[in-house]
Amino acid sequence: MTEFDPAPDTDTAQQRWQEGTDTFGRVYDVALGVTSPTAYTEIAELADCSANAAKKHLERLAEMGIVRAGRDSRPARYERNEGYLEWQDASRIADGLTIDEIIDRVQTLEDQQAEYEEQFETTDPSDVSVFDHDDHQTIHERMRAVSEWQSVIRDIRLYELARQLSQNDGHLIPA
Repeated sequence: MTEFDPAPDTDTAQQRWQEGTDTFGRVYDVALGVTSPTAYTEIAELADCSANAAKKHLERLAEMGIVRAGRDSRPARYERNEGYLEWQDASRIADGLTIDEIIDRVQTLEDQQAEYEEQFETTDPSDVSVFDHDDHQTIHERMRAVSEWQSVIRDIRLYELARQLSQNDGHLIPA
């Protein structure tokens, strides 16, 4: 039986974590930083805590909807919930802007989206083939434009969500 020691090794922890960051905070930070399903044992290593402590905190984060748990694999794997991150971004927008400012921003973004649709003659950025040209500069410019277009689409979604939150006192639908 291995010893349960939720306390991190202080030499390495002080180099990677700010003084006073508790185990839950470290697991939370690592969980939001992983971009693919990751074993709780790996998260524990990155968070400078025991595997048992990481699993306990990851289960709590899963219950809160912050991460998704893949319990079918051994060891269990966890990944961040992108929906949670979008909601968090939209909440920050709603707190920082008035409804009119949000609506104006959506209109600007929709105008940009229409420009990209006209430029590429499609409504879906995934339909654009950036490698149809021999010129490296043209390929690079098309890649940048498609990436920016995808960001505009994401921003429209976030600002629309922020508008709903603002109009409904922090709720997605009217109470």
